[in-house]
This record gives sequence, structure tokens and C-alpha cells, in this order.
Amino acid sequence: MKLSFGTDGWRGVIADEFTFANVRRVAQAHAAALLAGAGLSAVVAHDTRFLGGAFAGAAARTLADAGLDVTLLGGPTPTPALSHAVRAGGHAGGVMITASHNPGQYQGYKLKGPYGGSATPALVQEVESRIDAPLAAGASGTLTDGSARAAYLSALAGLVDTGAIRASGLPVYHDAMHGAAGGWIEQFTREHLGVPFHGLRQAPDPLFGGVNPEPIGANLEATAQFMRGVSGPAFAMVTDGDADRIGAVLAGGAFFNSHQIFAVLLHHLARRGLRGRVVRTVSTSGIIERLARHHGLEVVQTPVGFKYITDHFLEGEADPARQVLIGGEESGGIGVQGHVPERDGLLNGLLLQETVAATGLGLDEQFRQIEALLDFRHHYDRIDLHLPGPVNRAALMDDVSNTARLGAHAVQDVITLDGVKLAFDGGYGMVRASGTEPVVRLYVEAPSPGEVQGILGQLRTLTMRHLS
Repeated sequence: MKLSFGTDGWRGVIADEFTFANVRRVAQAHAAALLAGAGLSAVVAHDTRFLGGAFAGAAARTLADAGLDVTLLGGPTPTPALSHAVRAGGHAGGVMITASHNPGQYQGYKLKGPYGGSATPALVQEVESRIDAPLAAGASGTLTDGSARAAYLSALAGLVDTGAIRASGLPVYHDAMHGAAGGWIEQFTREHLGVPFHGLRQAPDPLFGGVNPEPIGANLEATAQFMRGVSGPAFAMVTDGDADRIGAVLAGGAFFNSHQIFAVLLHHLARRGLRGRVVRTVSTSGIIERLARHHGLEVVQTPVGFKYITDHFLEGEADPARQVLIGGEESGGIGVQGHVPERDGLLNGLLLQETVAATGLGLDEQFRQIEALLDFRHHYDRIDLHLPGPVNRAALMDDVSNTARLGAHAVQDVITLDGVKLAFDGGYGMVRASGTEPVVRLYVEAPSPGEVQGILGQLRTLTMRHLS
């Protein structure tokens, strides 16, 4: 069976493509790639999905048998904690057994580089090319148990203004979506913040309570219901299955989307006096570019996938003139300066808590100030089309590229960096086929909710014409 890698590694349905035999195939290829680069050691972890510990153990033993010294982290572990352990320990790479935000029947093998972040496209391609290639004989390595928890939480404490949060007295609300971050924010709050903590969906559940563990509005009704009973500037930070993505639900129950989170964090870091490039994937809001330019910051646009953002973080580490302040994607994955070059839902949630403590304003009030500052109105929605049959991708993308108007707006720019993005003054429409699921994603930003839904309908109709 040929194994195809997506934007962050390899994923598949458990017991169909994602089997122990295939995990060992990927781990052996990964070991060969690491050893070819003179790698000596690696770290392996897992989240709360079915058989996560067993799959992680199989990967760890395969890497060790190939000659690497491997540390296997015990218990569900957030992806950013695994990445921090890789970098802090000087390891050659890392493995995270997770399918991130995908449905519960999926599992995955995420690749992490020695710098503590998503594997670069070059490493992903090298591992994929070595599947089933013979491995040179050599001495076996070692396999030991470990934990990343204390060191990672300590690192977070050095990146967040814990004193400001403590002085605000504002309670911390955290929805773990039954994923790997369950209990981690609670422990951080108890040890470093000393404010009240309220946990939602903290217990591990391989089925994630019956929803995809992705922090988007459609999956957060239980959180919204809880937050309807809360008032003031408080919010619930929400982390996905492996805790590298962030979402938020405001007091009163309204969803605060990833574009808004990106903007609030960018504005907060810039006002702290921090500088650097702003890296955004092509599917993020136009408000990010406008805000970055307002602060005099260079903007870089990449394809979808945090590994492309990682490349820019690494450039910045090699050349301070090219350092990155913040990098983010539409799906809630955001990385910030001074940490591992990685998405980190826990850190971003705590930084959002810091913005509220520093300003005394709720996240929605902070974002409204940004909109007023830039004379920009942001409304957004995304549809994931689970189609009844295969789609003719080439014909679909060609058709989208030739679309002259979206609703009442003339298309001003056609961007084919990843899928097709049709930009107009004040928004965009985008069509992109998923790299990890049989899904076509439709993204729309427009000045009003009605326009968003109208353009989504237009793109949906166009997409359905190309079913094979």
C-alpha cells in the first residue's frame, strides 16, 4: 500500500490504512532519514485517540531498533509539549501520534524537526521517499520513558505575563475538547496564576464527545451553552485534539474565530514593542495584512500548512533581520516569537488571557477597536463539503480561477498559491481541496454576514458542477 503524506505528515483511518504494520513502515523510513542526517535520538508522544499509546510504542520501538535513542512520553501529551521536548533535549526529531482535528476514526504520524516544530517540506518528502527502502544494519538504540510536562509548563510561564493575569483575578476557562491538553491548563493556572479555573471537556475521550476535535463554532455548542451563563470580559480558550490549535468562546456564548484571535495577538505583541515579520497562510483574513502594515511589519503569505510558516521561523533564527513575530493559519494554528517554531494552542490561550488582563477589555471589544483602527469589517465562514463522489479538481480550480465576480464584488486578484483564492476589496472567496480528507473546503470573508453566505452558496454551486 502506498502511503501519501499531507501537510504535516501521514494520516489515515484506523484499522484501514493506519495499522501497526504501516506505522512501523513510516517509523523505519523516518529513522533512515534521521540517521542519514547523523541523528542520534528522538522523542515520541501521543494524544487521546484510539490506541494512541500502543501506536506510539510501536513507533518508538521501531526507531530504537533502527539505532536511535528514543524517549517515549507517557500519557496524552500536547503536540507543542512534544516539540518543546525535542528542541530542549537536543534531539534529532520527534513523532506525534495524532490526527489533530480530524474525526475520531483517524490517526496520524506527525513529523517534528530538531528545532521543535513542524517538519519542513524537505523532511516530509525525504521520509515519504524512504518508505520500504532497506535500512542499513547497525546497533540498536535505547528506549526510555519520559515526561515533558514540568519543563513545558515552566517554559510557558516565561512567555506569559503571569503577574498581570494574577492581578486581574479573571478566571481561566478552558475547553480541552477531550484532547491532550486536559488538565494541563488547570495545572498551569494552579501553579502560576492563582486565579479560579473552570474546565470543560477535560477527560480523555477517543471519540471527542461525538464531534471533530476542531475548535470551530460548529463543534462548540456545549462550550457556548456554558459560557452563556458567564458575563464580563472572560472567555473560554479551546484547544483541539492535540492542543496545537486555538479557538475561543466569549462570555455570553459567541464564537471568536481564528482570524480574530490572530489579529488580537498580533496587535498585542506589536504594542508590547516586539518586532518581526508576520507570516500568514493564504486562507487568513485580509485584516492581518492591514494590521501588520499599520504596525510597520513585513507580511509574508504561504500555502496552507504550518510547515511553510516553520520555514520562515527558521530563516529568522538563522538571520535576525528576518525574524518572525507571529505566524498563523486559518485553522487556529499560531506560533509566536521566543518559543518553539510551532503552533501552540495552550500558549496562545494564555496570551489571550494576558491581553484581557492588560487591557481590561474582552476579546470582542479588542477586535472592534482593531476594525475601527483599520476601517475594515470582518465577517467569515467556512464550509467543508463532504462530497458524494470524487471531484474533477483540475476543472474545478480552472472554473474558480475564471470567476469574475463574487456576489456584488469584482474579483481583483486571483491567487493560486494553494487552491484558488479570489480577492476583492474587503474580502475573499477561496476553494481548496483538503490534503488529509476527501473534502473540498470553501472559505469566505466579506463585509457583512449576508454577503458571506451568498458567496458561499455561489462557490458551493460551482463546486457541485464538477462532481465526477
